[in-house]
Amino acid sequence: MGKNFRPWDVDQGKLFPPAAKDLVPSGHLAHFIRDLVRKELDLAEIYAHYDELRGYPPYHPAMMTALLLYGYSRGIYSSRRIEQACEERVDFMALTGMEKPDHSTICQFRTDHRAALSKLFVQVLALCREAGMVKLGHVALDGTKVKANASKHSAMSYQRMAEAEPELAGVVKEWMDQAKSADEREDEQHGKDRRGDEIPAHIKEKMKKLVKMRAAMQRLEREAAEKAERLRREREEKAEREGRKPGGPEPKALMGKPEDKAQSNFTDPESRILKTKDGYEQAYNCQAAVDAEHQVIVAQGVTDKQNDGAELVGLVEQIKDSTAVYPTQVSADAGYCSEANIVAMEERKVDPYIAIGRQKHGAASPIDEGDNKTGPRTQAMREKLKTGGFESPYRLRKQVVEPVFGQIKQARGFRQFLVRGLRNVAMQWSMLCTAHNLLKLHAVRS
Repeated sequence: MGKNFRPWDVDQGKLFPPAAKDLVPSGHLAHFIRDLVRKELDLAEIYAHYDELRGYPPYHPAMMTALLLYGYSRGIYSSRRIEQACEERVDFMALTGMEKPDHSTICQFRTDHRAALSKLFVQVLALCREAGMVKLGHVALDGTKVKANASKHSAMSYQRMAEAEPELAGVVKEWMDQAKSADEREDEQHGKDRRGDEIPAHIKEKMKKLVKMRAAMQRLEREAAEKAERLRREREEKAEREGRKPGGPEPKALMGKPEDKAQSNFTDPESRILKTKDGYEQAYNCQAAVDAEHQVIVAQGVTDKQNDGAELVGLVEQIKDSTAVYPTQVSADAGYCSEANIVAMEERKVDPYIAIGRQKHGAASPIDEGDNKTGPRTQAMREKLKTGGFESPYRLRKQVVEPVFGQIKQARGFRQFLVRGLRNVAMQWSMLCTAHNLLKLHAVRS
């Protein structure tokens, strides 16, 4: 007698289909995020956008918000992939109640509510604090480079643009003159009212490149002028404090002319070529401050600068704004080390542990004996780290903050931004950090 199997009849309908929420088991992340958005997050700013009573009813804003957060928590960021998931994946169906917004609707919602979605980070952080997951005893800071939505080959230095612009302008003018002559000949041959061929595609591409190049040159010149004005003002203020007139030759930076090596990208002008462990990439520098208790991100941001140093005070102030208190201790690598940063932490009664140099494998403390950081507070930090050795709180830095970047970039596959421009990139990074904290909160509550 043959083995009996359970029936498998894909054409057999069900008289009472299950509720959408029953498609996944209780305690599933889809249930958690859906209910948290509906019951615990304040979406008043998003709801306020819908003040027009006429027209076809839009998808529920809470559902769209939950859909984006769930997609980010599952490593699905593209609006087209989220649309596909709504059609194919039962966990997405359980979250949306079988609703299937198309990618244009998802993308438009994300664009319309960019600012409000970014602010959800603070609300989710507050929920993590209520759950006892944020102690602010020790917070580790670090930055990671994430590729921009642009190729580094689309970038050009100011010197190269200055050399190429006249040549490109000449080629375009020559082609346009030839096209004009051809038009005149065709007018004589066919009559002035007869339509001729459009401008060839290769001429259009050269014209577009010329427009982008000129815009990039103007942008670099404007930035150089603004920098020169800022430096001139600082120079004058310093001289006034010291009771003297600004003397000596004027620095080249005050001339307001871009450096020859200053670069701008034609695709995403606000991104920069930054050094990464894999070489130089067109990228942004993403920042995160992580609480040591449960690896919850307590502050985040994005900059276009290579160096992390200017971000430390802003991250610590963001922690204060979100939680009403400063952390007790802060650890950071050598990129954040400066006299000004150490002083700023002392003024805020924060105990800093900031590396002086790279920590060699097996070494007790991150001290580079050959560095040139010689300020009094820097030297005091050197002794502080050396005295602490393996017992120094600095040892927490790598094990607290670096796994968070690994979870975002490796486990959830976020390697490149899908949007362009610093403002849009900052929104996407905030959403990524919010999704990370939601996963931590789900693990504690479930």
